[in-house]
Amino acid sequence: MPTYKAPVDDTLFLLNDVFHLDRYGNLPGFGDASPDVVEAVLREAAKFSEEVLTPLNRVGDKEGCTRHPDGSVATPTGFKDAFKQMVEGGWIGISVPAEFGGQDLPATLTVAVNEMLCSANMAFAMYPGLTQGAIAALLAHASPELKKKYLPKMVTGEWTGTMNLTEPHCGTDLGLLRTKAVKQADGSYQITGTKIFISAGEHDLASNIVHLVLARIEGAPAGTKGISLFVVPKLTVKDDGSLGAPNGVSCGSIEEKMGIHANSTCVMNYDGAAGWLVGQENRGLPAMFTMMNEARLGVAVQGLALSEVAYQNAAIYAKERLQGRALSGAKYPDKAADPIIVHPDVRRTLMTIRAFNEAARALVLWTALKGDIARRSEDGKERQSADDYMGLLTPVVKGVLTDSGFANTVMAQQVFGGHGYIAEHGMEQFVRDARIAMIYEGANGIQALDLVGRKLGKDGGRALMAFINEVGGFIKEKSADDGMKPYVTPLGVALGHLQQASMWFMQNAMAKPDNAGAGATDYMHMFGLVALGYMWCRIAEAAIAHAKTNGAGHRMSAKLTTARFFMERMLPETAAHFARIQSGAGSTMELPDEAF
Repeated sequence: MPTYKAPVDDTLFLLNDVFHLDRYGNLPGFGDASPDVVEAVLREAAKFSEEVLTPLNRVGDKEGCTRHPDGSVATPTGFKDAFKQMVEGGWIGISVPAEFGGQDLPATLTVAVNEMLCSANMAFAMYPGLTQGAIAALLAHASPELKKKYLPKMVTGEWTGTMNLTEPHCGTDLGLLRTKAVKQADGSYQITGTKIFISAGEHDLASNIVHLVLARIEGAPAGTKGISLFVVPKLTVKDDGSLGAPNGVSCGSIEEKMGIHANSTCVMNYDGAAGWLVGQENRGLPAMFTMMNEARLGVAVQGLALSEVAYQNAAIYAKERLQGRALSGAKYPDKAADPIIVHPDVRRTLMTIRAFNEAARALVLWTALKGDIARRSEDGKERQSADDYMGLLTPVVKGVLTDSGFANTVMAQQVFGGHGYIAEHGMEQFVRDARIAMIYEGANGIQALDLVGRKLGKDGGRALMAFINEVGGFIKEKSADDGMKPYVTPLGVALGHLQQASMWFMQNAMAKPDNAGAGATDYMHMFGLVALGYMWCRIAEAAIAHAKTNGAGHRMSAKLTTARFFMERMLPETAAHFARIQSGAGSTMELPDEAF
């Protein structure tokens, strides 16, 4: 059975030494996030993840969820008790305003906690994770009455939340949506339609499930301009907050799927269910995208989380598995063979995953910190800058971290050889579970198109230029430091590739949009490598400073070595991405449809 050790010390190093969380004390909620409070929260989350959730991961995968004839769904053995402990610990509302029962701590801390939960048990973590996304949408767009009615019990975890977008005939193209809403005399709406792929759509963990549903009001404009968002509870809620009669919402079936078996992915049927409008009529997509952006960062965390737990188990196995002798001579002559950790290709595999994990963790925390600034700062210019960053980096973080996260679980599985293909070691489950993160909340090809087609040119390229200027400024500032040269010099080359690729799109994609489409995924991954490289430079800077103050210990030396590996072995991939982008769409689009 696989094991998991939460990376608390690494996360604390990032928050304290790299990003200096203490410098944000002017933001609401950050004053309460003292170093001792942050450490206490992370260590408790680690304990819960390691001791409660990790043992349930394989149980959930084997048992899955069960739909009963009445449409109710039972979660796997142990999940109800684990969720009860989660509710008692107040984990769902860490970053929610106190007026709704939350602790009002930075969302950055929630992201750090969610990584641990997902590494330990991704399918379980989706139940509270989706609830947090629904809470975010309601906080941003719901009326005071709806907030008062639903948020307090969602924040405690007594009720959970979902998002309902996809229908059998439409996924990404929501303009084709058919679920209809008919206004009633009391101001509510009757919602009728079918939604598919609804994670956590029905279960036995909470007394009520609050569905956020996209639907089209009768007479609304066609396409995406005519979509509205509704709160549709499983059980109606009375004015005093108590639960009323069952609503016209039911689980038609549970999808049989490749992974995340312990999360109930449902076909949801709405048969004249009572719903209440969130925000304005025909403005449902902006409201839902609040939840989508929360969810996309959460999915990026899933990619990192599974990469991390897969790496940990592969590293343990590599140090234990005896096979052959080192190319340079026996390293453990007292043993029948050397452990496979001595072999360069095994080390290449492990170092590749490790170098990704540490930089990806930094990137999600840095992005979450920008989100906190965008929501909490009183400085309009500061909020706009942070919001620009979030808009630009969200598709990069989601796409790159989930693509790489899946690839890393496969590489970690490879370390085990045939044992990685056998369920006993748990590696094949990590591969299966990680695969969905590349698909849901907007498949990664869509993330790449969003980045190239919308985000690069938005506001005259303001966000892109701000990112390039920030990274370029850092490189210029540190280039005279001999200790930083091994890190900033390769980053400067990679940043040049990103600038050249951005210019190539400007010159070649306007007249021929297929050029943008053909190069979008390469551009997204090039952007991701530059962002990860920037994070490694920030980490290296902090590690060097830490070593000067505290002595060059094993941890800081390991970080600098891993940073060098990233710069030497991974960051040069930007050149290959740039070459593919420049090749354009010619050979990609040349074959006629019938030739496929």
